[in-house]
Amino acid sequence: MSQQKSKKTLINWDLVTVNPNDKSWDWKDLFCFWGVNIQSIIGFSLIVSLYLIYSLNTFVVFFGTILGSILVYFFSNLIGKPSQKFGLPFIVLLRSSLGFRGAKYFGLIRCFVGVFLFGIQTYFLSKAFGYLIRIGIFYFNPTLLDHELLLIFLLGMNIIDWSAFVVSIFLQLYLFSKGMNFNKKLIKFSAITVYSGMILFFFSVLLSDVKFTSNAFLNILDLSNFVNVDNLYPLFKVAGTIFAYFAIIILSFGDFSRYMKNQYELKKGNFSLILNLIIFSGFALFIVSGVDAFLKQDQENLSKILTNPLDIIGKLDDLLITVLALGFIIVASASTNLIANFIPSQYTLINFAPSSLSLKSASYLISILGFFVGIFWLTYLSQIGILSFIDTFGSFFGPLFGIMISDYYFIRKGELINKDIYSLEESGEYYFSAGWHLKGVYSLIIGFIFSSSTIWNSNLMFLQSYSWIIGALISSFIYYLLVKK
Repeated sequence: MSQQKSKKTLINWDLVTVNPNDKSWDWKDLFCFWGVNIQSIIGFSLIVSLYLIYSLNTFVVFFGTILGSILVYFFSNLIGKPSQKFGLPFIVLLRSSLGFRGAKYFGLIRCFVGVFLFGIQTYFLSKAFGYLIRIGIFYFNPTLLDHELLLIFLLGMNIIDWSAFVVSIFLQLYLFSKGMNFNKKLIKFSAITVYSGMILFFFSVLLSDVKFTSNAFLNILDLSNFVNVDNLYPLFKVAGTIFAYFAIIILSFGDFSRYMKNQYELKKGNFSLILNLIIFSGFALFIVSGVDAFLKQDQENLSKILTNPLDIIGKLDDLLITVLALGFIIVASASTNLIANFIPSQYTLINFAPSSLSLKSASYLISILGFFVGIFWLTYLSQIGILSFIDTFGSFFGPLFGIMISDYYFIRKGELINKDIYSLEESGEYYFSAGWHLKGVYSLIIGFIFSSSTIWNSNLMFLQSYSWIIGALISSFIYYLLVKK
């Protein structure tokens, strides 16, 4: 096969080694990266729920959170180093362990999950836009909200909801298709903006009544005996929950670490995840406990504690705070969507058809597919238990990680032949069996069986938080046994 044909089919400018001039990310950029991944509605609710809802010892939750973040730190370093060294996204490195066709088709699993979650996240992002639109209409003319036009619903959404959803799709498409240099600025802007917002709300709650809110915060802390064997299970449960929250990021972390200046900055930046969790947890917990204490002065609010930011602002009778909070939620949700769903989907789509797709065209395709997922989410997709199937597809992520790590560190000893990773020649190092590395595929499927069993086998569901790690360990071990010469 000619070199010209090889370039035409496997090489794409978005998949080749990063230009050294673009390797400009340092630990502060990764601090913002991990901050963005925490600063979502789901992240906020998860952290607060662990501390307040499940009646766990505060030290158990704190150290469980730290343990979970250490696991994320460890696995992120493993997958991030080869991408940083060679400047390649994860999907290209996957060719080394699965072959170019194996990476092409199994990589689509990451794309499928990413696109689906992008659509769902966009739907919930549009809700915040919808609230802002309604506030604007109410401020201009309250009677307009009762207009018969707004009582017409299609797929569970009225004209305001549809407008908000379309705005959400097009805004993200416009911002996310500009390339990684712009995305880097967007991530930093989002992290700094949301943290600024949390500091603002922290002081708003604190200064409303310093003694009252401080006591409310201290009263929800359970500082009873931590050194107790009964605390071991909840400790590991919390750690697994935190790890599972970040697991979707780890596999495709190389898409971002390829831009790091060096491995020292990579390790230092990944370590900032722990600092982010501590800072975010402290702010979130204080804000929720303070607001909850004020709300429960009214007998109607005694039933439960609110952990969802949208529920909290719905209870506040302050227009300025509501608008600001919605703005911060929009920024946080969009940037999380960018990192967790959009960028990984871009690379895996481009890798599927490198001679046909570009960053722009892949972005259009993701947005179109995400649009249909979003509009059918409320009335159909959310009703059929589709998330269980998404979790099942996600069970491939740990095994994919496992074979990549085993291949890079134990089989190839940290080496990669760059020219062969783009070659279709049968003599190429990564051609294998017509583009399929069958031993890698076998290892992947076995790991998937173990990983997915924690979802579908009721006797193993208690291990679901660790399904990613289980799949990774099984597939990496099997891969090593099959491939080692």
